[in-house]
Amino acid sequence: MNTTDTIKYTNKLINEKSPYLLQHAHNPVDWQAWGEEALSRAAAENKPVLLSIGYSTCHWCHVMADESFSDPAVAEIMNRAFINIKLDREERPDLDQIYITAVSALNGSAGWPLNVFLTPDGRPFFGGTYFPPVGRPGMPSWTDVVLHVEQAWNTPETKEKILSSAEAMNDVLKQHLSSRVATGQNTDETDDRHLIENAVKVLSANYDKTNGGFSPAPKFPMPPTLAFLLEAARLGPAEMIDPRQGKIALDMTAHTLKSMAAGGIFDHIGGGFHRYATDDKWHLPHFEKMLYDNAQLASVYLDAIPLIDEPWPAEVATEILTYMTRDLMNEDGGFFSAEDADSYPVADGTGNKLEGAFYGWRTETVRALLSSENFEIVKYYYDMRPEGNVGHDPFGEFVETNVLYKAHSTAETAEHFNLSEEEVRKILSRSRNIMFQERLRRPRPHLDDKILTAWNGLALTALSKGFLYLKNRAFLDAAKKTACFIQNNLYDPESRRLLKRRWRDGHSGIDGLAEDYIFLIQGLLDLYQTDFDPAHLSWALKLAESFYDRFYDQATGTCFAVSANHDRHLLFRPADDHDNVLPSVTSTAAKVFQRLSALTGKSRYGQAAISLLTNARSDLKKHPTSAPLMMAALGQYLTGHSRIAIFGEPHDPATRALIKTARQAAPANVDILLIDNPATVDLLEPHIPDILEYVPGDSKPAAFACSGRTCHPPVSNTTDLERVLSL
Repeated sequence: MNTTDTIKYTNKLINEKSPYLLQHAHNPVDWQAWGEEALSRAAAENKPVLLSIGYSTCHWCHVMADESFSDPAVAEIMNRAFINIKLDREERPDLDQIYITAVSALNGSAGWPLNVFLTPDGRPFFGGTYFPPVGRPGMPSWTDVVLHVEQAWNTPETKEKILSSAEAMNDVLKQHLSSRVATGQNTDETDDRHLIENAVKVLSANYDKTNGGFSPAPKFPMPPTLAFLLEAARLGPAEMIDPRQGKIALDMTAHTLKSMAAGGIFDHIGGGFHRYATDDKWHLPHFEKMLYDNAQLASVYLDAIPLIDEPWPAEVATEILTYMTRDLMNEDGGFFSAEDADSYPVADGTGNKLEGAFYGWRTETVRALLSSENFEIVKYYYDMRPEGNVGHDPFGEFVETNVLYKAHSTAETAEHFNLSEEEVRKILSRSRNIMFQERLRRPRPHLDDKILTAWNGLALTALSKGFLYLKNRAFLDAAKKTACFIQNNLYDPESRRLLKRRWRDGHSGIDGLAEDYIFLIQGLLDLYQTDFDPAHLSWALKLAESFYDRFYDQATGTCFAVSANHDRHLLFRPADDHDNVLPSVTSTAAKVFQRLSALTGKSRYGQAAISLLTNARSDLKKHPTSAPLMMAALGQYLTGHSRIAIFGEPHDPATRALIKTARQAAPANVDILLIDNPATVDLLEPHIPDILEYVPGDSKPAAFACSGRTCHPPVSNTTDLERVLSL
C-alpha cells in the first residue's frame, strides 16, 4: 500500500514486531500471526488455513501484496473461505522449511512469497509462490486459486481427497525432514578423500569457465560452496586429497570471487553484495542486501587471503565489513537483517518504489558530479552508456540506467588514458566517494531492522576474522559490541539459554532455535581467537552444553532445528542437514563439535562430530554438493583439529611471539587457548577439565600443542614451536 494512501483497514498484525508482518497490517485481508489463536480458530470453524510466508525485503512479496492482498474484493473471498496467517520466514525458518519443502514436492520448485493451503491441523495440501491478479497461460490468477480451493474444500468428495492427500504429504515430509536412524558406516581416510575429490569434480563439471559460478542465470553466490572449495584448496598442498583437485578448487574459487567482486552484484559505491545476479555475468543484480549473505561472503574473502597472493580479497572483505558496520549495525552493536531492493526514485518519497532506484546511475548525473577527465575514466572503467548498460530496463520508468560493474581492469584503464595504475586507482577512489555522498541524498531502501541472533553470530565470525586478517581494530570493537548486545538482550545466564531469537524496537521474541545457538557458538569461538577474553570462551562453552542437550539426539546422530517443546503446532520436529544460502545446523555443528572436542578434551563432542559425519557420508556419496559445509567438516576431520595452549601474560613479548607463531605456522584447523592468570583457570576449568595440566611450575611463557590425543612437551620459544607444529 502506498504511504500516501488513507489507511482504511487494520488487522491483527498491527500488534506484531516483524517488519514483514507490519507491512501487511493494513491489508483488508484478516491476517493473523501464526499461533494458538489463529490455529484454534481454524479447528473450531473447520476452515482451511492459508499460510502466506515471506520476508520484508522480498520484491515479489511486495508485488503480490499490492496486486492482490490490498484488493478488498479479493480479501472478501479470502476472509470468507480461510483462516489467513502471515509468517515471517526469517523469524520462523523451522516452519518455512517444512512448508517450502511441501510446495517443492507438489510443484517441483518453490520460493517466496510462499502461499500454501493447510488443513485446520496444519497439514499442507496445495500451494505455490507468486500468483498474478489476472491469469496468464500456465499461471492462474490468485482469485481463481482461492475460489477453486474454497469450492474443493466445501465439496465432500473433493474434501475427502484433500484430506487423504494431506496425510500422504505429511508422511513424505517426515521422511525427508525428520530424524533417521544412523545407517552410515565409519570409513577409512581414502574413502573420505574420494568424497571430497568427487565433490570438486561435480562442481567443476557445472563450473562457468567464463564468468565463474556454478549455474546459469540467475546466479547466487552460495558461500557454503565457496567455503568448501577453500577447504579443498587447503587440503591439496597438504596431500590430504589429490593436489590437482586442490588446485582446481582454488582456481574456481579465485575466479568466482574475483568475478563477483567485479560485477554489479557488488555495490562499488557503498560496499556489500546484493542478493544474486539475474544474468550469467554477475552484472545485473536483484538489489536487496542481506546480512547473512554479506557476513558469510566477508568470511570467505578473508579465508581466501592466505591462499590468493593478491590484494583484492582483503580489499573486498574490507568493503563488505565497512558496509555492514556502517549501514546494518545499531548503536548498541546488534546487526539488522536486510535492505530492500526497492526504493522511491525521487527525494520526496512520492510515486511508486522501483527496484534498484537507489543504486542505478544516469550518465548525465555522474557527468555533473565529476570533472570531465574523471568522468571519462569512470565511464570507461564501469562501461557507463547514455542509453544504460544493463541490456534491458529493470527499473520500469527509471530509464537510461547504468549498474556499476568493472568492464575494464585498472591496468586497461591506465593504458587507455595514458596514466599510471596508481593514478587511476586514486581517481576512481575519489570519484566513488563523491558518488557515495550524492547517493546519500536519495531515499534509502526499506531497512528490515529486526535483529536475529543466528545472523548476528555469522557477523561475529566475519568481524573476528576481519580483525585477524586485516588488523583493523574497528572490526574487533564491533564484534565485541555485538556479543555484548546479544548477551544483554537475548540470553539468560541462569538457564544458560538463548531466551529469544529476535529483537526489535526494544522487545525480544521467539524462542531460540538451533541455528541461533550454533552460529553464535561459532562466532564466539572465533571472537575468542582474536582477543582471548576468557569470558567469550566461557559463554561459548555454556551455550554448547545447552545446544548439545536441547538440539542434538545421541541415539540417531541428528541435529534438530528446534527444541522438543518449541511449538506444539509443528507437524513434527524437523532436522536441518542441507546447506543452502545459509549453512545447515548439522554442517555447522559438525565443524563446531570438532573444535569443542579439541578445546575441552570432552569426548562427547568428538563422538557427536563423528556421528554427524557418519550419517552424512551416504548422502554425500549420492549428492556430493547437497551439503558443501559438511564436506568442509569432513576435510577438517581428515586433517584433525588441534589445540595450542599458551601459558603467559598476553602483554609479555614472549607470549605475544608464541601467539604470533601459532597463528602463522599452525594449520588452518587450530584453536589457541590462552591461560594468562588464575582467574582464567577458575573460569574455564568447569568446561576444560585438563586446563591445569597447562599451567607450568614457573611463570615462563610456554606453548603446549595437541592434536587429537597426542600432546607435545611444552616449548618456550618460537623456533621450537615451529618445529613442533611442522611434525
